[in-house]
Amino acid sequence: MKKCCAVLLALIPLTALAYPIDVEKNIEGVKVDYTTYDTDRDIGSITLNNYGEVAAQCKVTFRNGPESPRVRRVSIPAKQSVDSTAKFNREIIKLRISLDCKPK
Repeated sequence: MKKCCAVLLALIPLTALAYPIDVEKNIEGVKVDYTTYDTDRDIGSITLNNYGEVAAQCKVTFRNGPESPRVRRVSIPAKQSVDSTAKFNREIIKLRISLDCKPK
């Protein structure tokens, strides 16, 4: 039993791979919600859900420190969702996502 507990305690640092994600949203006239994911050590992703009756046009900007921002432009049909990802050259320490959405 003691060996099992020691093994489990030794594996705890391997599970701490997540990084913080900050989202700044500017949504005008659409009902868009989001869910963020830390997909890999150098990949971040966001799922955009459109709950409104009107399609939305969104600009998603991913920022990771000194690297150049990754900009994705997505169109979200009414009552549907869209995924957007960004891969960086370096390991992500803190990911900042800027979300700007308007009606299409």
